[in-house]
Amino acid sequence: MLSAFGRAFRTPDLRRKLLFTLGIVTIFRLGAFIPAPGVSYNNVQQCLQLTKNNTSLQQMVNMFSGGALLQVSIFALGIMPYITASIIVQLLRVVIPRFQELYDEGASGQTKLTQYTRYLTIALGLLNATTLVSLARSGQLMQGCTVPLIPDSGIVTTILLIITLTAGTGLIMWMGELVTEKGIGNGMSLLIFTSIAAGFVPAMNGIIGAKGWGTFLAVLAVGLVTVALVVFVEQSQRRIPVQYAKRMVGRRTVGGTTTYIPIKVNMAGVIPVIFASSILYLPALIAQFNTPTDGSNIPDWVAWVNNNLTRGDHPLYMAVYFLLIIFFTYFYVSITFNPEEVSDNMKKYGGFIPGIRAGKPTADYLQYVLSRITLPGALYLGIVALIPLVALVLVQANQNFPFGGTSILIMVGVGLETVKQIDAQLQQRHYEGLLR
Repeated sequence: MLSAFGRAFRTPDLRRKLLFTLGIVTIFRLGAFIPAPGVSYNNVQQCLQLTKNNTSLQQMVNMFSGGALLQVSIFALGIMPYITASIIVQLLRVVIPRFQELYDEGASGQTKLTQYTRYLTIALGLLNATTLVSLARSGQLMQGCTVPLIPDSGIVTTILLIITLTAGTGLIMWMGELVTEKGIGNGMSLLIFTSIAAGFVPAMNGIIGAKGWGTFLAVLAVGLVTVALVVFVEQSQRRIPVQYAKRMVGRRTVGGTTTYIPIKVNMAGVIPVIFASSILYLPALIAQFNTPTDGSNIPDWVAWVNNNLTRGDHPLYMAVYFLLIIFFTYFYVSITFNPEEVSDNMKKYGGFIPGIRAGKPTADYLQYVLSRITLPGALYLGIVALIPLVALVLVQANQNFPFGGTSILIMVGVGLETVKQIDAQLQQRHYEGLLR
């Protein structure tokens, strides 16, 4: 293993890509600690020591930004606006036929979709920056914070702060695309990986300080088992055999090959978990806007929402969260994998599944397999996402429990993909990969 890493750094082209990627990651992490203009660094640190935010969506955004959100740094918005824009553009393919046409055009059309994603990222960054500045000025960014995070509430400072945060989002997007083009792996995914990994050591130190070494070792054991199971499921797939008939093209005979359609157990990735968290945040947001500020009695329905749908350790919250993940898993898989389109493409090039007639029977068979393999994938996502919430009940850890939920799914997925890319480049040069 160590010799393989040595070969990677001894290969000039691969070494240059690895060092470039590490340089971008270093700049990204430095930006997470540079305070935005007008923000009081001392007051922010004081609030971070005294308060603990319990809002699940803000915790998720803070995790994706590597802790930069609550630091109110120049990279406070992190990669979240780009993730949201990418999901929106992907979902709009179902609603807007023009987007689907661009996707079907190939590289040129997908370049246009990427351009739309960039524009939408900047727009969402501007919206999120305005919201973040508003929350920081009103004291709602960190619950219980009594000192002002932005002492100067003038219009010039506010506009400068919004522009800086939006520009930070654009800079992160540009750095991610640079890594994809000149470095190793997918740039956006690696930046997310870096943000999440940055929170692991503080989270583990917090467990040691609060619960002792016994709980720390138990958490570490659970983490190793979780990582092993996630790797196993992420690599699992159902391979549907496809046979291509021989046909004449000019004077040449082509076809006659056997291949397969890989259908992953978890085709939806981490998207259902993000969707479910966002939907569950809506009742809390509506209740927050309907909470009286003059000290009068809180409406009964607001009190019910605050007691049942905002606390991660409540059984109702866990049940709704789990069911939403299953629903969004089926929903997302249904819009990203079209059995009829796959069947038409197979029929066009003379392919068929042995024992299944081409056309509609093939589409029905693919839908049959997809619907059944998605169930264990959805249950797996739901169980992994509940690990932090169960830890909140058992060991009173916060919802940033390091080994579970969105964090472990993203880290394992990105880690596997990056290792595969390094392995492929090593095999091109040395006929031996990173892992034997």
